[in-house]
Amino acid sequence: MSDAMQRFYKDNGWSDDSAKSEISQVNNHSSNRHYNRGFKLSKQQFPVASSPMEFQNEIPGGARNRNFPSPSTETINSRTFTVQQIRNYCNYNPVRDFNRCLQQSINAVPSRWTRAQVEQIEINGTNTAPLIMEPFPRISTDLWIWDMWPLIEKDGSIAVLPGGWRLLFALSVPKNILPGKRHDVARISYFYSRNGLDWIQGGYVFEEGTALGSRQWAGSAMIDNGTIHYFYTATGRRGETQITYEQRIALASSGYFSDLDGVELVDFSPHQVILEPDGILYQTEEQSSGGIIYAFRDPFFFKDPATGCEYLLFEGNIAGTSADINCGPDVPAEAAEYTGNIGIALLRNNDFSSWQLLPALLEAGCTNQQTERPHIVVHNGLYYLFTDSHRSTFAPGVTGPDGLYGFVAGSLRGNYIPLNESGLVVSNPPSEPYQAYSWLVLPDFSVLSFIDNFNLQGIPIEEVGFLPDAFQYAHFGGTLAQTLQLRVSGETTMISAVYPFGLMMVSETESPKCDCRLLINAEGDDGEDENHHKCNCRH
Repeated sequence: MSDAMQRFYKDNGWSDDSAKSEISQVNNHSSNRHYNRGFKLSKQQFPVASSPMEFQNEIPGGARNRNFPSPSTETINSRTFTVQQIRNYCNYNPVRDFNRCLQQSINAVPSRWTRAQVEQIEINGTNTAPLIMEPFPRISTDLWIWDMWPLIEKDGSIAVLPGGWRLLFALSVPKNILPGKRHDVARISYFYSRNGLDWIQGGYVFEEGTALGSRQWAGSAMIDNGTIHYFYTATGRRGETQITYEQRIALASSGYFSDLDGVELVDFSPHQVILEPDGILYQTEEQSSGGIIYAFRDPFFFKDPATGCEYLLFEGNIAGTSADINCGPDVPAEAAEYTGNIGIALLRNNDFSSWQLLPALLEAGCTNQQTERPHIVVHNGLYYLFTDSHRSTFAPGVTGPDGLYGFVAGSLRGNYIPLNESGLVVSNPPSEPYQAYSWLVLPDFSVLSFIDNFNLQGIPIEEVGFLPDAFQYAHFGGTLAQTLQLRVSGETTMISAVYPFGLMMVSETESPKCDCRLLINAEGDDGEDENHHKCNCRH
């Protein structure tokens, strides 16, 4: 028993014997826990257009108006897409353009996140999130929530439905479930808000018994032509009598009804598996070494502004077994079991049901086992690739905090180099290293996360599951953390502002907007051709 644990029992007046009788024997597993710089980074050579960032505030603790922070006065570089680039983007057809898009990846070599880069990690004032203390608002009275994501437009911008609603999805369980057991029964819930701060609980997304797997893990949601497409992780098998950790990427779609009174999700399609690990590019469960859970999960939809090609990013592991990995001299042999990567698949058809696995964007072999919830933000022609990881998933001999990590490249395929030299973008404070997790960077570089195990006062995370149930409930947030604002410049980042808990602002990507007026007015083109009429006109 650790010193912190002994202090906890002593402070509560328990003897060793009485403490033992109070211990809850909980399986406290958590799926969330369980290069080369010798070149000059160049931007992707395509013009980008953007709109001003909404809600950028330099005052820590939020803005003058908590619902509507002051807009930024920062000047955003705005350039114009060529007519052909707009057409490639807006008229993209996954069947017709498959070979064109495939060419970008056919000879691709994954970028690497190395042990030497991780050794450069430094926790300091530019990357440390503020300490989380009660009281804080809770998004739900009856659900724990974690791992959240917004409804996005096809170009990645935050969607706003009729009635002015923004949608937020999250993994959830009833609050009578011990936090350490939540991944065993997780379901996706949704919430909606007009101001991005005051969230209304909409309910579970999928009806009981319709989703694939024995439970649902994280994903993304995209709206296209009035249909919402849900990409999620189907974990285990429906009806299994014993919990398993098989992971497949699944799809369902629905309509919606949205008015001034709220949002309802309706008319769901059958669920289907759209991606599974192949054992060639991505490790299967059978190939994994056990111990730390392998991964094939967390699908994130991304439309490349340079080409219009549409992808899913996901967390995976390098194919093969640990015997196939050579970490080099002076590296602990066990490091070969740490094989995290960021995977990618290319769309093949029009209903989002067929995808082609591609070589990974980034590999962390011998460095880290988990590269969770990968996602991309494009800014000024640079591709910012973000992922979450835990201290416990770094390979032996290197370490880093539970945090948000990031990389930057001049094109989708890289080469990606770590931001801030090490990759660390946001860290929990050292005094409370597990207070938040699952950071998600939105198009304006604001960052969402959820409150995890907070105010542990030095108790190791590995021992929390053996503490009384009341302690576990009291020290798990299960709600949205403060929204952070990143300032990003080239290869460096810093936390520049702190906003209210759970604030999700409307923001747009720098992708071309598929508006016929752009084609009509661009470079004197009259837009009167067959491609023009395929453009999605928005007046």
